[in-house]
Amino acid sequence: MRLLIMGPQGVGKGTQAALLAEHFNIPTISTGDIFRYNIKNKTELGLEAMSYTDKGELVPDSLTNKIVKDRLAKEDCANGWILDGYPRNAAQVEALDEMLAELGTPLDHVVALDADREVLLERMKKRAAEQGRADDTPEAIAKRLETYEKETAPLLDTYKSRGLLVAVNGVGEIAEISKTIIAALS
Repeated sequence: MRLLIMGPQGVGKGTQAALLAEHFNIPTISTGDIFRYNIKNKTELGLEAMSYTDKGELVPDSLTNKIVKDRLAKEDCANGWILDGYPRNAAQVEALDEMLAELGTPLDHVVALDADREVLLERMKKRAAEQGRADDTPEAIAKRLETYEKETAPLLDTYKSRGLLVAVNGVGEIAEISKTIIAALS
C-alpha cells in the first residue's frame, strides 16, 4: 500500500499515519519529522532547513524532493509506505510522479483529512504547549495554514481527478477516524 496523507497542519495527519502504518505494516515517511530530527541534531541539512522553518516558511522543493527520493528508495519501503507532509505543491506532485515512475511503484490512494480552521488553531496551540515546538508560534501557524490553502489544497483536485482521493473528516475520536480511513481503503 502506497499512500499520501494530506490535510492542513494540525488535522491529525501524523496520528493517523502512525495508525495506518501499524495496520498495513509499512513505514511512515514524514518530511516534517525528518527535518525536525536534523534540526535538533544540528546537521547540515538541519541548519539549512532551520533557516526557513524559524521564519514559518516551508523548506524549498529541491531539498525536500531529494530527501523524499532517497527515503522511498530504502529497502523498508519495498512493500509500501505512507508519505506525510509531501507533496505540498504542484511542482512536488510532478517530482513525486517522476520518482514513482522511476521506482515502478504507483500511488494507491491519497487520504485527505479536513477540519475547520478554529479546530486546527486550537490543536496546534495545544501541541506547541505540550511538545514545545518552536515552529508552532501563532504567526508561523497562520502562515502555514495560508500556504496550505493556497498551494496544497488545490492538489486534492489533481488526485481526485486521478481517482485516488479518499476524503475523511479529521474531527472526532481518533480510532473512529482511523476505522473510516481503513474501510475506505479496503
